[in-house]
Amino acid sequence: MRETITKALRDAQKSQDRERTSTLRMVNAAIQDRDIANRGTGKDAAGNDEVLQILTKLVKQREESAKAYEEGGRAELAAKERSEIAIIREFLPRQMDEAETRKVIADAVAETGAASIKDMGKVMAILKERYTGQIDFSKASGIIKEALS
Repeated sequence: MRETITKALRDAQKSQDRERTSTLRMVNAAIQDRDIANRGTGKDAAGNDEVLQILTKLVKQREESAKAYEEGGRAELAAKERSEIAIIREFLPRQMDEAETRKVIADAVAETGAASIKDMGKVMAILKERYTGQIDFSKASGIIKEALS
């Protein structure tokens, strides 16, 4: 994953695509920040799962910013955030639609034997282990609550 992002950054620099270059530099900086934090706690450098988590977090932050900019009447800044989202999403696996999400949640509920809201953590753990970057976990949380109540 890292190599793919680094190669894309080099290509963007060669083609002098400023927006893509700055976005990919920001992604690399976020990954390096995680590496530094991991080093401080004695962990290894961020693996592919952690990189996917970082990318997902960056997309979510930009979506929130774009929404705030739109509400504040700053359409040009919202457009910039949305273009950064598009660049970051190129490195994420395809997002599951709601029907697919509901199916994998039902499978996880059946697998864990979850029967109440108290078991929600078990279901989320399985989903995060298997589908990081493919599911919007804030939406999945609501679907899980619905399934367990």
